[in-house]
Amino acid sequence: MATRPVDFRKGADSLAALVQTELGLQPFSGVVFVFRAKRADRVKLLYWDGTGLCLLSKRLEDGRFRWPRLQDGVMRLSAAQLAALLEGLDWRRMHALRVPAPTVAA
Repeated sequence: MATRPVDFRKGADSLAALVQTELGLQPFSGVVFVFRAKRADRVKLLYWDGTGLCLLSKRLEDGRFRWPRLQDGVMRLSAAQLAALLEGLDWRRMHALRVPAPTVAA
């Protein structure tokens, strides 16, 4: 997830270029990249599905997405945190259950 707002007039190609130049990451890796607008009620997801770039946009009708403090850089989200973000929930409260590995196979 990019933590700094981006110009929401950007399309898939412009966002892919931003991923490469500003974030230093590979947009064709299959990773889902999440971008926010200056207004915290909009989000765009960019990902490569193996055949082309996919761009998903969501705008909340009421309320705002929960975002970290504005800063430069990238944050990693788990699948559960991303799902919570897209539902408009506070994804920061989502934590993976830590289960110790078994010591003996049954």
